[in-house]
Amino acid sequence: MIPMMGPGFPYMDPGSVGWMMLGSLVFWAGLILLAVFAIARLTLGARRERSEAITILDQRLARGDIDAEEYRARKALLTG
Repeated sequence: MIPMMGPGFPYMDPGSVGWMMLGSLVFWAGLILLAVFAIARLTLGARRERSEAITILDQRLARGDIDAEEYRARKALLTG
């Protein structure tokens, strides 16, 4: 008969259960950090694109390509 060494698993010693828990914790923490990084990157990219669009709009107004009314309307669309 094989003696029980772990909580219900005859082939595991108590030390390996700790390593499994630590590995699981590291995995989930890494996955959460990856998700947060991806969301932050997408949000920052959208903000940067909007800023570049407003800069182009400012330049078009300064060159006289568009009038003030069209500028205000397009800027309102960009800023939401």
